[in-house]
Amino acid sequence: MVSPRRLDPIDALSPKTRVRILLSVVAVLLFVCPPFSESPIATAFMAADPGVRGGPAGAGDPLPNLTKAELKFFKSGSEAFNEVEGVGDGLGPRFNMDSCAGCHAQPAVGGTSPFGNPQFTVSGPPNVVPFFITPNGPVREARFKFKPDGTRDGGVHDLFTITGRSDAPGCSILQPDFVTAANNNNLIFRIPTPVFGAGLIENIPDNVILANMAAEKAAKVSMGITGHPNRHGPGRVTTSGTPNISGNDGSITRFGWKAQNKSLLMFSGEAYNVEMGVTNELFPQERDETPSCLFNPLPEDTTKFDAGVITDVPSDAEKFAFFMRMLAPPTPAPGTPSIVRGRSLFNQVGCTLCHTPILTTGTTAIAALSNKQVDLFSDLLLHQMGKGLADGIVQGNAGPAEFRTAPLWGLGQRIFFLHDGRTADLLEAIGQHQSPGSEANNVIRIFNGLPQTQKQHILNFLRSL
Repeated sequence: MVSPRRLDPIDALSPKTRVRILLSVVAVLLFVCPPFSESPIATAFMAADPGVRGGPAGAGDPLPNLTKAELKFFKSGSEAFNEVEGVGDGLGPRFNMDSCAGCHAQPAVGGTSPFGNPQFTVSGPPNVVPFFITPNGPVREARFKFKPDGTRDGGVHDLFTITGRSDAPGCSILQPDFVTAANNNNLIFRIPTPVFGAGLIENIPDNVILANMAAEKAAKVSMGITGHPNRHGPGRVTTSGTPNISGNDGSITRFGWKAQNKSLLMFSGEAYNVEMGVTNELFPQERDETPSCLFNPLPEDTTKFDAGVITDVPSDAEKFAFFMRMLAPPTPAPGTPSIVRGRSLFNQVGCTLCHTPILTTGTTAIAALSNKQVDLFSDLLLHQMGKGLADGIVQGNAGPAEFRTAPLWGLGQRIFFLHDGRTADLLEAIGQHQSPGSEANNVIRIFNGLPQTQKQHILNFLRSL
C-alpha cells in the first residue's frame, strides 16, 4: 500500500501566496546584499600598487623660462653631475659611488635608485659587495647608530675603498665590518632622495613653512599630528612635528631624509665628500687620512680661477647645485576619474595634514623660481614616525624616530620606498607609517578602514604623481 505524500507547508499555499513569499525573500536578500556593495563577491578584489608608471620620464629637463645664461650653467652642471670620478679627480679613499648620476638615475638623471643597482659593479677586488647591496635592490648608504664606546655615531660608513685600483697604488685599507654591525643591530640604511624641483623647495620662505604648520591646527591635533618651531633657548620646547633648524643661522633646513641640510650647495658639498670622498671648498678635509691613500692636494674640487669659459669657473660642488636648482619638477600623469577620486580621498583620510599639496616660493634672483606654486606634497617638517620606522640616528634637532615628510611629486616612477628602501610596494610603504609612537597612526587607521575600491583610487592617484 502506497502511503499518501506528505505536503510541505509551502505546497499547501496558493500560487499567488507563493509568489508573494518569493518576492519578499528577494527583497530581504537585496537589503542584506545590495547590488554593487562590498559583498563577498565584490570583496574578492583587493587594492594593489599599480607599480612603477610607464611612459615618458616627465623629469630631467630644466625649468621653463630660464635665461640663455642660466641654461648654460644648467648644462654645465648636468655634465658635472654625470661625470664619473677617478682617484685623480678626488675619488676616495672611501666611497659609495663614483658619480652623482649613478645614484640619482630613476626615471631620469636627478631621480633616485634605478632598476639595476650600479653599486653592485662599481668596485672590484679586494672589495667585497656588502650583503645588503643586490643587483636589483636599491642604492644604499650605510650608517652605524653607535660607536664602539657606546656614544652616538650616525655617520656614513662608505661601502668601498680605493684599495686595489690601478690609480691608487700602495693604498691598503679595509672595508667596514657590516656583518658585525648588523648582528649588533647597529646598521641602518638610506637611499637617495630625488632632486627634481629642488630649486623650488630651496626657495620656499621659512614663513610659508611656518604658516602652513599653523594651518588646520584643530584637525592636526585631533589626529595626533603636532608641531611648533623647534628653536632652542629659554622657555622654548623641542617637540615632534617641527622643522629642523640650522645651527648656523636658525633658519629652517629642508633637504635630506631628516631635513638636515639647509641649501643645495651644502647638500652638494656634503654628498661629494661623504658619498664619493671628494674634498671641496665646503668640506676640505679627507674623511680617511691614511697617508698611503692620499694622492691629491686638498681640497680636490676648487674654483677654477683661470678657466677660459665662464661656466668652467665654478667648482663641481657649485655646478651640482646649479643643476639641481634649475631642474624642473616631475610632470604628473593626466587625471582619470579614479585619480581625481583618489586625490579627494587622500585629503579626506588626512594624508594632506603632513603631505601638504602646495607651497609657494618667494621672490628670488632667478625669475624661473620666483613666486611659483610648488606641488611637492610635503610640509618639509619633521614628524615622529614611530618604532617601526625609527632608525636610531640623530641629525641636528631630528631625533631617532623623526623624519622629514617626504615630498611625493614624482612618486609614480619611484621603485623603492621609505628611507631605507625596505619595500618596492607602495601599499606596504603606506602601512609602514603605522607603529607605536607614529603621528600617522590615526590616518593609517582611517585608510585601513576604507573599502578596497577607495584604497585603489588613492594608490592610483599616488602613482599619477
